[in-house]
Amino acid sequence: MRLYAQTPARRSRQMLADLIAVVLIAAAVKFALAVHDAIMLLAEPGRKAQSAGDSLAGGLGDAGDAASKVPFVGGSLKKPLLSAADAATGLSDAGKSLEGMVGHLAALAAVALIVLSVSFVLLLWLPPRLLWIRRSSTTRRLLDAPGGNDLLALRALTGPQRRLATITVPPGGLADAWRRGDQEVIADLSRLTLRQAGLRP
Repeated sequence: MRLYAQTPARRSRQMLADLIAVVLIAAAVKFALAVHDAIMLLAEPGRKAQSAGDSLAGGLGDAGDAASKVPFVGGSLKKPLLSAADAATGLSDAGKSLEGMVGHLAALAAVALIVLSVSFVLLLWLPPRLLWIRRSSTTRRLLDAPGGNDLLALRALTGPQRRLATITVPPGGLADAWRRGDQEVIADLSRLTLRQAGLRP
């Protein structure tokens, strides 16, 4: 199985198309990651709320422990401080939840952008490449089979007429020369088919 044509012009076009496809896919992935990072900026308030809530809850908890040691009124002082610490923990949980939700949204957006853009590039690039690989393999098999030159010559005769302008027409025409088994004309026609496929004899 041949991945690239043997003729320089077609091979150059194929390599350029492959390079463009790779560059487009890389650009799509880079763009998706940039979008992910931009969305993750929205998680900053959540991170700050979580950090502030944790710090406040820890401070209030320590204050409540210290207040509990005050004789007679320690228990009374500790309760409001622990309630405030619980409220601060709730703030921390809310910040953590916001950060997680934004992270989930950023990941989904990045994956969706990558899948859509890569699928679009592959749909434009891959079918023609696979079609060429299949056709070139078929043409090469026909050439290697018994009577392969005759078959490729017939394909040239039944193809677009403008391609035949490069071949010297013998007296009686190309079709007549092919029917008579003129080996020179058959070889020219066969080479024409191979050249159109990007192959060499």
